[in-house]
Amino acid sequence: MKRKGTSIIFVNDQQQILLFLRDDTPAIPYPNMWDVPGGHVEAGETPEQCIVREMKEEMDLTLGQFERFSVMEFADRVEYTFWKRANLDIEKIDLQEGQRLKWFTESEAKQTKLAYGFNEIIDDFFKKAPFAF
Repeated sequence: MKRKGTSIIFVNDQQQILLFLRDDTPAIPYPNMWDVPGGHVEAGETPEQCIVREMKEEMDLTLGQFERFSVMEFADRVEYTFWKRANLDIEKIDLQEGQRLKWFTESEAKQTKLAYGFNEIIDDFFKKAPFAF
């Protein structure tokens, strides 16, 4: 059985998405690459519980309402991606994992190779645009 991953796409009012730059440590997968915030689902945890826990651990954020965007199967995992509209002040976020946060426009995200094959999910997200008013 494949492991489960969860991720969350935060979208601000400028329709930019929040990505984080992974640590530059050779011991981790995809060092020094941009990635979507998230993590691995632990035993006995739902994907929803996982993303809430991960955001608390990684950014000290308490996640309120969020929606499921997609469930996609990759060679190495099944990825549960959620999304939430949020105008987060990234200067005030105490990042516990990764080097830094940055807001990306659709074209910036398209031109950036993301960790874990996330370009496919992000492209789909902008195509389907669940955040459109």
